[in-house]
Amino acid sequence: MVVLLQNLSEKSSMVKINVTKQSNYPVSGVKVRKYLQKFFNEHGIVSSAECHVSLVGEEKMLSLAKRYYKDNKLHNVFSFVESEVGNFKNVSNIMQLGEIVVCFPVALKEAKQEGKLIEEKVLELVGHSALHLLGIHHKE
Repeated sequence: MVVLLQNLSEKSSMVKINVTKQSNYPVSGVKVRKYLQKFFNEHGIVSSAECHVSLVGEEKMLSLAKRYYKDNKLHNVFSFVESEVGNFKNVSNIMQLGEIVVCFPVALKEAKQEGKLIEEKVLELVGHSALHLLGIHHKE
């Protein structure tokens, strides 16, 4: 199987968002990038920072679940800060916000169940995970 990767980044913004798609999923990387840039700016991230977003399939998401969560469940989204995975290479003075991984097939299923457009659902999941990257977690 050939994997098509689209890497979209914004060089002019103080917050650089890299969006990678494991397949040609019908979600605009540009919209994801702009959404997160605005989100982080509104939450006080005004210095040079970087965040990675990946849209992946079920196999990759299950692999991540097994590796980092020690389960075999299919999750809709994960967020990883540098300290959790330890494989970010920060060779500059750019703040590494972390990585957001969205399972596109799960997001699509949830969007259909909730009567939402897939892009709307992906942005919702990305926003939720971005809060986690900033240290804002679920209420107990």
